[in-house]
Amino acid sequence: MMLLPLVFLISNAFKTPPELLAWPPTIIPDRPTLENILGVLHETPLLRWIGNTLIFAGISTASIVSTSAIAGYVLGKFDLPWFPAVFGVIIATSVVPFEVYMIPLYLNVQAAGLLNTLPGLLVGYLVMSFGIFLVRQYVTTSIPDELLEAARVDGAGEGWIFLRIVLPLMRGPLGALAVLAFFQAWTAFAWPLVVTANKDTYTLEVGLALFQTGFTVDIGHLSAAAALALVPSALFFSLMRRNFVRGVAGTGLKE
Repeated sequence: MMLLPLVFLISNAFKTPPELLAWPPTIIPDRPTLENILGVLHETPLLRWIGNTLIFAGISTASIVSTSAIAGYVLGKFDLPWFPAVFGVIIATSVVPFEVYMIPLYLNVQAAGLLNTLPGLLVGYLVMSFGIFLVRQYVTTSIPDELLEAARVDGAGEGWIFLRIVLPLMRGPLGALAVLAFFQAWTAFAWPLVVTANKDTYTLEVGLALFQTGFTVDIGHLSAAAALALVPSALFFSLMRRNFVRGVAGTGLKE
């Protein structure tokens, strides 16, 4: 049931226009054609949209993973009186939908002159409150304080401890967080739609919406574009899945 829509999507990318409208629909095209794929590549800047989205999602993922690792570790392993209040504020922001503050955020981006730019697109996708929560909970429950104290007794600095001890132990949750952050940016639609007005700066989701109008849907070209768009995300998921499994397998500790 889960794979059937994907099968139809890929199948539709190779069908002729009459076969796309045939009933009952066919799963395997009778006369496979590359017309839809070649048409999308020639008539639209699809590869540019994919490139824009890869850059956007890559920077967003790197930023979210980095900030979540640092903030989650500090909040989980350092005991300062005001840290619980800070963590409470972070958790409170996670229940506020992005659409609630999207308009004031847009006005700020417009005032800064960042419309139709990558920095303006990245605003709002550089930090994830859930990522900080995820890392904090993991370091609190799964990284023993004795391990960190032993490193400090041996003369290791906090930076060395974080980079050489804590980060390798967090490969599992950071791998899962990277997948969540990547697909959050990869599938973003509302914010890229309002902050970009030039076709050359569109992300993939905004570009795919151009194949639909108020009265018609170009099923063949839309299916071809969506099928091509699946390739980068599928490759990234496959890569991070292997890293995630290896990270979980290597985080076991015995006291």
